[in-house]
Amino acid sequence: MRLGVGLIGSGFMGKTHAFGFLNVGHMFSLPVEPELAMLADVDAERAARAAKMLGFDRSTGNWRELVADERVGIVDITTPNTLHKEMALAAIAAGKHVYCEKPLAPTVGEALEMTLAAERAGVTTAVGFNYLKNPLLKLAREIITSGEIGEIRSFNGIHAEDYLMDAEGPWSWRLDPAGGGGALADLGSHIIATARYLVGPVDEVLGDTVTAIASRPIAAGAKERRPVEVEDIGRAHLRFANGCSGVIEASWIATGRKMRHDFEISGSKGAIAFSQERFNELGLYLTSDKPGQGGFRKIFAGPEHEPYGAFCVAPGHQLGFNDLKTIEVRDFLLAISGQPTGHADFREGLEVQRTVEAIYRSANEKRWITVSS
Repeated sequence: MRLGVGLIGSGFMGKTHAFGFLNVGHMFSLPVEPELAMLADVDAERAARAAKMLGFDRSTGNWRELVADERVGIVDITTPNTLHKEMALAAIAAGKHVYCEKPLAPTVGEALEMTLAAERAGVTTAVGFNYLKNPLLKLAREIITSGEIGEIRSFNGIHAEDYLMDAEGPWSWRLDPAGGGGALADLGSHIIATARYLVGPVDEVLGDTVTAIASRPIAAGAKERRPVEVEDIGRAHLRFANGCSGVIEASWIATGRKMRHDFEISGSKGAIAFSQERFNELGLYLTSDKPGQGGFRKIFAGPEHEPYGAFCVAPGHQLGFNDLKTIEVRDFLLAISGQPTGHADFREGLEVQRTVEAIYRSANEKRWITVSS
């Protein structure tokens, strides 16, 4: 079965999605063959340039034209958060499968509307939580599920980058409160998704948010400044449904951190430690080690950790960021064909958004909040 891909947006994430669809057929044998049918961007000229560079057959400056095109079977949304709902609902109404970057929507209400619409229409959906596609996170989950590290007692996670650390960096769409929040919504959604994937649902949260840079220039080099109305840092204590407790942090002003998506999980018989900045390695500690030989052992990603072997036959040679997107695309295409892959769909995106929104409410009301369902 062939399906045309319509990509909306050709920025950083748009390119990674395009790479995923370009590469997936070379890495895996799949029942669905994607074709790069059309690319839409803010104007026809930009769309045409991006389509030529990324290998799309056609382009348009009007995303509605892409959604309506009969040759497009998958609508891939990589635009700012405020545009997700309108685009996704239009694609669902047209009977198209939808792949949307995170966070799914600025609010739980919008995410719920999108999720229910997709489920009623029977279309397949995916949300871009690509860090979950690391073969070593799959291994970590298997170790936890097997009971090898015992009863899970704590989860400590952080997603920190520094792309907004400069106080003179200009105001941008990421700082628009209409997008649903700041660092917690943008980056924290990733570490929440990881916590849910490895430990399970979150029952209660106690949140705190900090806006460290109160205003920014309206444009590069401008003297006029605009207030910042979203947080630069978000933190929360978590209580999971299984009795585990934890702490998460999200920051886009973490000086020196380019891609810190780290966690440590402690159990009654051992622990797991991981850093995205060395994401081809997993640390494993077991209390059963002989006296004098204890400590975290380093596990290197290799062909034994599916689907690493599709990319490289030798351990220790390492996957890259775009490879994780390719795996995410693979799982989405398999889901379209009816094969369960455990990929993050709109329903999972909704549950992550419920947790994000509960943390914001907790930070405002300064008390523990139950994550609604």
